[in-house]
Amino acid sequence: MAKPDPTPSKPWWNYPHMWLVVGGPLVVVVAAIVTAVIALSAPDPLIAEDYYKKGLEINKTLTEQDRNMVPALQARNHAVTPVAPQNAASTAAPGAAPGKP
Repeated sequence: MAKPDPTPSKPWWNYPHMWLVVGGPLVVVVAAIVTAVIALSAPDPLIAEDYYKKGLEINKTLTEQDRNMVPALQARNHAVTPVAPQNAASTAAPGAAPGKP
């Protein structure tokens, strides 16, 4: 017959593996409670009745701002545009007739 182990066992909280098993779900529960408190303490704002009209006004304002920037945008884009040849004759092969590739 086997004799019982004479060394007393430790309490459950002294085993590190137990904290690995219980720790993950415990963290998830705490995070869920914190999320619920945040969600319930600050309700979502209501949408205005004329939200569509306000959106159209904002788009008009943005369009006007874009029109004001057109000269600057054209200059910036023109700076990186390669220079096109002035006439087709300069790109033709030497000795070729004008107008024929």
